Amino acid sequence: MWRVALSALLSHWRRHPLQLATLLLGLALATALWSGVQAINAEARASYARAAQVLDQDRLNSLVPARGLTHIGQDVFVTLRRAGWQVTPVLEGQWSRAGNSVQVYGLDPFTAPAGSLPDAMQGEGRIADFIAPPGLAYAAPQTVEALQGVAGLPPLVAAQGMAPGMLFTDIGIAQTLLRAEGRISRLLILPDQPLTRPALTDIAPALERRAPLQQADTAQLTGSFHLNLTAFGFLSFAVGLFIVHSAIGLAFEQRRAMFRTLRALGVPLRVLVGLLAAEVMLLALAAGLVGVALGYAIAAALLPDVAATLRGLYGASVSGSLALRPAWWLGGLAMALAGAGVAGGQSLWRLWRLPLLAPAQPTAWARASARALRWQGAAAGALAVIAVLAGVYGSGIVGGFLLLGALLISAALALPGLLALMLAGAARLARGPLAQWFWADTRQQLPGLSLALMALLLALSANIGVGTMVSSFRLTFTAWLDQRLPSELYVTARDMAEAQRLHAWLEPRSDALLPIWKVEGTVLGGPAEVYGVADHRTYPDNWPLIVGRDDVWQTLARGQGAIVNEQLWRRAGLSLGDAIPLPGGAGRPLVGVYADYGNPKGQVIIGVDDLTGLYPDLDRRRYAIRTDPAQVPGLKTALVDEFGLPADNMIDQGRVKEISLMVFERTFLVTGALNVLTMGVAGFAMFTSLLTLSTMRLPQLAPVWALGLTRARLARLELGRALLLAALTMIVAVPVGLLLAWVLLAVVNVAAFGWKLPMHIFPTDWLWLGVLALAAAGLAAAWPAWRLARLSPTALLKVFADEH
Repeated sequence: MWRVALSALLSHWRRHPLQLATLLLGLALATALWSGVQAINAEARASYARAAQVLDQDRLNSLVPARGLTHIGQDVFVTLRRAGWQVTPVLEGQWSRAGNSVQVYGLDPFTAPAGSLPDAMQGEGRIADFIAPPGLAYAAPQTVEALQGVAGLPPLVAAQGMAPGMLFTDIGIAQTLLRAEGRISRLLILPDQPLTRPALTDIAPALERRAPLQQADTAQLTGSFHLNLTAFGFLSFAVGLFIVHSAIGLAFEQRRAMFRTLRALGVPLRVLVGLLAAEVMLLALAAGLVGVALGYAIAAALLPDVAATLRGLYGASVSGSLALRPAWWLGGLAMALAGAGVAGGQSLWRLWRLPLLAPAQPTAWARASARALRWQGAAAGALAVIAVLAGVYGSGIVGGFLLLGALLISAALALPGLLALMLAGAARLARGPLAQWFWADTRQQLPGLSLALMALLLALSANIGVGTMVSSFRLTFTAWLDQRLPSELYVTARDMAEAQRLHAWLEPRSDALLPIWKVEGTVLGGPAEVYGVADHRTYPDNWPLIVGRDDVWQTLARGQGAIVNEQLWRRAGLSLGDAIPLPGGAGRPLVGVYADYGNPKGQVIIGVDDLTGLYPDLDRRRYAIRTDPAQVPGLKTALVDEFGLPADNMIDQGRVKEISLMVFERTFLVTGALNVLTMGVAGFAMFTSLLTLSTMRLPQLAPVWALGLTRARLARLELGRALLLAALTMIVAVPVGLLLAWVLLAVVNVAAFGWKLPMHIFPTDWLWLGVLALAAAGLAAAWPAWRLARLSPTALLKVFADEH
């Protein structure tokens, strides 16, 4: 019996192929947007894992310079090895030339941990070629391809499994490449150590031990970025599910007579519900496979920009190519099945609860829909309360997204009730029978269109919210760059000796020479940079302070205070006057806080004399030059021709801003693309709902046609109704979107990145978005309206001959 029943149920889709295509395409689009984001995240996590495994950095302790020292002398390594310490040296640094840059790792192949070297090095004779000049350098295939023809590098060898943007070579070759002769960045402590080795403080007191998790922290730094991507992917998935929910619900409504017949023929309710659930799961599996394939294409298109963003913001190397990993495509299929289950669950539950003969009665389904609408309103109120509680008592990124999710879902659930109130108010102002029928008929259509309108509301709100956030960030970021980059030219010497000569050469040729010197270390439990600033008007005139004492800069010049960036201030819960512990044990009172957008690390600024006093061996190669902007081109030419500084070692203010803004734009390119895709899915949801309802509305339209309204006028009214509902939805979306923007700027952004941005309003953008929403609604309603205008009178007359 179940086979016959299943065949009867599936025959509905054969008779309604467009409805089947709607269901499959809706679920495929939802799955594609979700699985595409997960594919990007999976590729990024795999790249982080490969980077963390470089020389076993994710599991080995290391020895690093203490008290702010910038490097370890090679003689220290020799001393430790002779004393019995099993350590291996690592030199790490950024190599750049002609616009190409790569992270260079220098290692000692004889003492490196077993299994940590690339497999390509295991061949016969490779070690000899590796250490003998000009040496060999191993890199990921895409990195080797990008560096082909770049002068100054040793011969490159492609090694599978390496993270992109990295280059392995012998430490002696690396010292030459990085101009770091005799220097080591850190020493990795091998697992097997002799019991009789001397204490570290006795033979190398200038070193300190560091745990592996403190080095492999890229995944932690980028976690918020990927969480944002996941949230937008889930929003897109939820919007797509509205299509599925609508298609399944309408299919159940159209088959109510079939359900009555099957029940009357003896099919148990449990079997009928089970067959319908199996039907939904089979369709979900087919749509999920298509969605995963589409998701792969979306991820492959967006991944290069995501990789560029992560590299620019966090210095994280992520592969620009995509691998088909089981984790994300199996997850995509699971989401398709789960989403279809959620979308069809309400219809299955309503069928389970209705009495035997009730499905034959349209009023039974209408009453069930009315009860569902009441529950929907109650759920909207409950979620609004949850959103308020999350905003007041929630904390962290999870609390922020809980607030976002509750806010959006509450607004979506409340939309049909709000639209019903608006339409009721318009109906009271209506004059004439046609106007009264139009408003009443529009209200009657709300249940059938509510899911599509809710999807449109989510898409419009997300566009307004994210657009406001991005535009606010752009305005703030651009103004902040103008303040933070006042110097006209930035130069970096190749070594310390050249730095001294460069200082002497530049001093008479510039208005001011400002050191850009820093040390890195741990401050208040996290990685941080400590900079020193000169006592010059550039800083008080331009530096963007959020809070601070009146004499901030004088205090820094006296070596009696420190200022920190907003991220460190918020993360540590600091107040003015609190002691800021610096690397090496020194401390300074907090006298100010400054904005530092785009930097994931904590940052401390003290006076430059104070910095050199605390850390005399710091790197002093970089300077900012204040001069007449018109003199910059000539100064750059003189630096190359007269002084001999490579062009790659200098960058002007305009170029720095250009690079910073390019990173900014790429940062939000992915969320912008997801917004566009979400709007497309919402428009498609409206189209499918209107198209499906157009055939079911003939009983409502035929009497009006019989009373004298032409089919063309009915079609125009249908088109106007769709535009009206879209416009009303846009009106509701504006405050929801602005509230979403505020949550993103003031809650999520602070929890995710550590900085709070001012909110700016862009009404012109809302106008264009409203035009886009009306265009989407007009296109969605155009075909159903055209079909109505072309409908034969016979089809309308048949309504009066049929039983409904």
